[in-house]
Amino acid sequence: MTYPTSRDWIFSVKTFAASMLALYIGLKLELPRPYWAMATVYIVSNPFVGATRSKALYRALGTMIGASAAVLFVPPFVESPYWFSAIVALWTGTLLLLAISDRTARSYVFMLAAYTMPLIALPSVMNPAGIFDLAVTRTEEILLGIVCASVVGSAILPNRLAPTLIERTDAWFRDAAFYARETLSRRTGGKTLSACRQRLAVTVNALEFLLSQLAYDHTRPDILARAQALRGRMQLLMPIMSAISDPLAALFNGRNPPPPGLEPLLADIVTWFDEPLSAHTDAASSSNANNDPKADALRSRIASLQPDADRLRTWEGALLSNTLWRLKQLVDVWQDCRALRVIITHEHGSWRPRYRHWRLGGTQQYFDRGMLLFSAGSAVLAIFIASSLWIASGWNDGAGAVTLAAVACCFFAALDEPAPQVFAFFTYTCLAVVLAGLYLFVILPTVHDFPMLVIMFAVPFILIGTLIPRPQFNLATMLTAVNTATFMSIQGTYDANFLTFMNSNLAGPAGLLFAFVWTRVTRPFGSELAAARLIRSGWRDVALSASTRPVDDQKNHTARMIDRLMQVIPRLAASDDQRHPSIESFRDLRIAFNSLDLRRLRRRLHDADLASVDRVLEGVRAYFQQCVERGVRQPVPASLETAIDIALERMTRRGGAVQAEAAAEQAVEAAQPDQTVPGRQIRDALHALVGMRLSLFPDTLAAALPPQPGPAA
Repeated sequence: MTYPTSRDWIFSVKTFAASMLALYIGLKLELPRPYWAMATVYIVSNPFVGATRSKALYRALGTMIGASAAVLFVPPFVESPYWFSAIVALWTGTLLLLAISDRTARSYVFMLAAYTMPLIALPSVMNPAGIFDLAVTRTEEILLGIVCASVVGSAILPNRLAPTLIERTDAWFRDAAFYARETLSRRTGGKTLSACRQRLAVTVNALEFLLSQLAYDHTRPDILARAQALRGRMQLLMPIMSAISDPLAALFNGRNPPPPGLEPLLADIVTWFDEPLSAHTDAASSSNANNDPKADALRSRIASLQPDADRLRTWEGALLSNTLWRLKQLVDVWQDCRALRVIITHEHGSWRPRYRHWRLGGTQQYFDRGMLLFSAGSAVLAIFIASSLWIASGWNDGAGAVTLAAVACCFFAALDEPAPQVFAFFTYTCLAVVLAGLYLFVILPTVHDFPMLVIMFAVPFILIGTLIPRPQFNLATMLTAVNTATFMSIQGTYDANFLTFMNSNLAGPAGLLFAFVWTRVTRPFGSELAAARLIRSGWRDVALSASTRPVDDQKNHTARMIDRLMQVIPRLAASDDQRHPSIESFRDLRIAFNSLDLRRLRRRLHDADLASVDRVLEGVRAYFQQCVERGVRQPVPASLETAIDIALERMTRRGGAVQAEAAAEQAVEAAQPDQTVPGRQIRDALHALVGMRLSLFPDTLAAALPPQPGPAA
């Protein structure tokens, strides 16, 4: 068991102090429900100042929006309970859809607006004339808790997000170095490597939310931009390394000796990846983070191993050229990652990217709109049915059941399988009822002043608070603290009735139990369905990439495909399978990228070359369209293999032009970086075709190599 750290204790004491300050002020101001201010502190508090500030701001906005909606809808519809229930459900579902369609901290505005409206509106149906006062006081109580949490968190030993960003990226660097070592050693399968892929993707996904909070942490805009650039490079590393694995397997297939010098180069790249980051984090190096002599030396060795004109006309030469091209990309991206990490650590230094590509720069994310609509629609129906049951039962305190059912549906709507988390919510709410009852009827009768109340609360709330920063305990401890504070309903004077307490506080667990049964029935599927839908959507984008249909923005098209891949990987269980879906998904992404490259090059190819490339693209489009229509991955047709081999033969016949015009290309690129020269066109087309064949037919490379071309025409 890992005991709480000093950081955990400091956070817990600060949070408890802020909650007691909020409760004290609420009691002094004679607010009707001062315990809401106390509970709000535990809801918004975070170990990091930036996260607390962002959450506090967005909770305040969401609360005011939800309260305004309650004031707007209760008076005209309170006499029509079923219509009112439908409006509450539709409001919650609509705002919930907006919340789960935003993966930044900003989503909290919509989430709070979604469930704050029923929290205020439903209890007021018994007294609709008091809805305005209820909305105002509830907003005041929540804002009081927000202000206390923000002030205490910022003033007393503030903890910044930036060091946590460094810690998480350092963990990613360690995993990336392991992944590179395994990949460059020609090991692509196994549970260990599959689990490493999952960790890399999870870290990249988590950084998206973390970076959205960084702006509230007094982080300079230029450092925030560097952090965003680092995350973008981190996304690219796995696809690039996966693109190296297949050509390496083909080069080291045992049929022919590996190219001389390649194996020592791979070993030195692995050594460079394993180099401790601390060696490059001194303050002096941050001012010139772009300089890395080892990276420059590796690039020079890669250039020296490039095959000559005669060798490039062979399949082995094309494989070697493709491998070296990918290795250079890998070196460039890793150098960018290391340089950005240095700059972010010291908040100083300039950066010039080494890895550049025409597809970079997209910001579009991928959302499975169908699943989002289903999740929001499920919440709408749950709230409406729960409200209808409440109306039919005539239970005066049944509003609490509907509101907690709404909260549970909102909290876990984005999960693939929300039922286990809803049941945990139910379990810890029941625990909170027991604790609240113990305090209310055993401990609080002996308390006669506020200092004694603080003493009585200190031990359990501080102990619970030490576990809130830990992800595995966050839900349980936060719910226990919030619900215990709420269920006690602390007022200015002690007035507790056991029957009233049980009647009102059992409504919450009843609503959560309904929410659990509802989610278990309506959403019995788990991450497998979500992963399958993401993979099928990826096939559609591969078909689009290879088709003649225009892609509106190829940068955003690329960004969307990479983002979707980062969502697929964590949903796939680790496995020893060499045809693991995550490996296949990387290959799908490479096929899409290679198709986009060929589409971009086709306008500059000779007519004979153009015809062969078009046949390849049409074959790729037809194959992936067939996969989409049938819903499962299909065997790749032999006709597509033949089409790729014919196009490869044509390109390798002309491969000598790459070397013959190399000097001219370097001169043109130096003078006009955007100019494309014939040698580069042939090389890029050759690389795209080699990558496409390796991705589509990885199992046939050792048994049946492409035909060797004859002498150049």
